[in-house]
Amino acid sequence: MKISPHVDALRHDLAAAAALGDERAAEVGSRLADAVARSAPMRLLEALGDALLEANGQLPSGRLELRLAGADPEVVFVDEEPAAEPASADEPSVARLTLRLPERLKAELEAAAAREGVSVNTWLVRALSGAVSHPTRPRNTGRRLSGHGRT
Repeated sequence: MKISPHVDALRHDLAAAAALGDERAAEVGSRLADAVARSAPMRLLEALGDALLEANGQLPSGRLELRLAGADPEVVFVDEEPAAEPASADEPSVARLTLRLPERLKAELEAAAAREGVSVNTWLVRALSGAVSHPTRPRNTGRRLSGHGRT
């Protein structure tokens, strides 16, 4: 999306309105149009960003992002994979968790998820679900012999 045609249209509208007056009004209108032309791109981007935030609240999934390519904005839809199905009907909602990982581990998780063709979130949910439903035996099971012996 190009911002400059909209800014030029605003400048033209202000100049046309100022031309309705005398020479002094036309000069003031021209200066005002120049001032508006400098601030209008930022104001238009702010309005567009606000509109996207409002629209994101109404989307069933995914989100709209405002990206800048030079001075021109681009609206991009980012399709977010829905969260994995809850483990049971008792869990109707999804919880969020912030997790800090070493960069190397994060890269390994991303690679594992890519190999399976799923998102990292889906891969982690599957791995964690498997870990809690099939817990491993504690390392010290009490089966070790300890003590002193005689020969």
